[in-house]
Amino acid sequence: MSYHEEDNSGKILLAALAGAGAGIIAGMLMAPDKGKATRDNLRSAATKYSGTLGDQLSKYGEELDTKFKGYVEKLEDMGVTGIGSSLNLKGDWNEAKGKLKQQYAQLTDDDLDYTEGKGDELVGRLQTKLGKGKREITKMLNDL
Repeated sequence: MSYHEEDNSGKILLAALAGAGAGIIAGMLMAPDKGKATRDNLRSAATKYSGTLGDQLSKYGEELDTKFKGYVEKLEDMGVTGIGSSLNLKGDWNEAKGKLKQQYAQLTDDDLDYTEGKGDELVGRLQTKLGKGKREITKMLNDL
C-alpha cells in the first residue's frame, strides 16, 4: 500500500459500532417484552459479544501500531525524519542491557533503566554518559 492510499478500516469499524448502537436503541423501543425481560436479554447479548468486540479492538490496535511503525520507517527511508529519529526497541531488554554493558563498561544499571514510554529519558542518560548525539544513541538502541 502506497502512502497515498486511504485506509478505511477505522471508518468501517466506527460505522459498524454506530449501526449496532442504532439497532440496540430501535430494539429497545420496539421490544415486545416487559422492561426487565428486555434488559436481561440485552445483558446476555452484551456479555456474549463483549469478548468478541474486545478481541477485534485489540486486533485493530495491533494493526494500527504495525502500520504506524511502518510509516515511521518509510519516512526514515525517504530521509524525511532521518534514520534513528524514533526509538523502536525490539526483543528482550535485559539481553540488550548486557550487550551495552559489554560494549560500554562505564554504563551502570541505573543508566540503562528503561520504563515503557520513557525512552527519551534513557536516550538522554546515554547521551550524557557516552557523549554521543540523540540520533546516534537511538540508532544504536534500535540496532540491538
